Amino acid sequence: MALASLVLLAAGCGRATDTADGEGGGYSFPGGDTVAVRVDHVGGFVPATVNLTRLPALSVYADGRVISEGPTTMEYPGRALPNVQLRRISSGDVQALVAKALEAGVGKPTDFGTPGVTDLPNTRIIVTTADGVKKTEVYALLDDMSHAGLTPAQEQARRKLLDLIKVLTDLDTTLGAGKVGPVEQYVPTKVAAVAAAWQDPGAGVDAGPAVAWPGPALPGASLGEGLSLGCVVADKDAPAVLAAAAKATAITKWTSGGKDWTVTLRPLLPDETGCESLGK
Repeated sequence: MALASLVLLAAGCGRATDTADGEGGGYSFPGGDTVAVRVDHVGGFVPATVNLTRLPALSVYADGRVISEGPTTMEYPGRALPNVQLRRISSGDVQALVAKALEAGVGKPTDFGTPGVTDLPNTRIIVTTADGVKKTEVYALLDDMSHAGLTPAQEQARRKLLDLIKVLTDLDTTLGAGKVGPVEQYVPTKVAAVAAAWQDPGAGVDAGPAVAWPGPALPGASLGEGLSLGCVVADKDAPAVLAAAAKATAITKWTSGGKDWTVTLRPLLPDETGCESLGK
């Protein structure tokens, strides 16, 4: 897919960051939209639009909502909206997941080494505790570490995090039968739209008819010097944007202000406020 300004960002090598001390068991979160546990990927040698609109792999909220990106099809062009899914667990199980993350060492200074690979993203895990937010960020967290040039201790530390991610992403096994609610479609109250000047996808690719953009005027606020990307947030216009996007694809030509745009849509999660939340 042709995108304007394919600015490629490379991730640095990460070590764990100890942002707080203490345990999180029994912690009373300040609000239901507080992120209790989150796993996401940041950086990597990918277009800037990807880094800005990438969804966290998993977000567990204090009120028991669990939000993740569901399966996607291999069709081209892909759908305009990502498949964002919602499930629900009990507050007690939220605390159990926090405890598992802490037991796995999230937030503790750890030597994860630097694998001999390039251009891969960092994996970041955060946990909210009574003493604040703990965070661990690791470059190139891979299942296959056989040729990564790591010491046995570094491999073991990485394996511990990989095992934690499996625990967090397979909640039916982790929490037990009947403990996780059915899959629902996540319906955001706000949708961010990252806009770039329209580029024809090329011969033989049908972008479909142009569609009038139903949200705030594009392109919106600049997302950074040299990016040629703007961002707007549909708030009161979110239902109209979602309805139009349901019939659109990733290469749909949107029209706004007499110009044509390519728009990448990013449903905002409960803890996210606007364009400033993207790529954080």
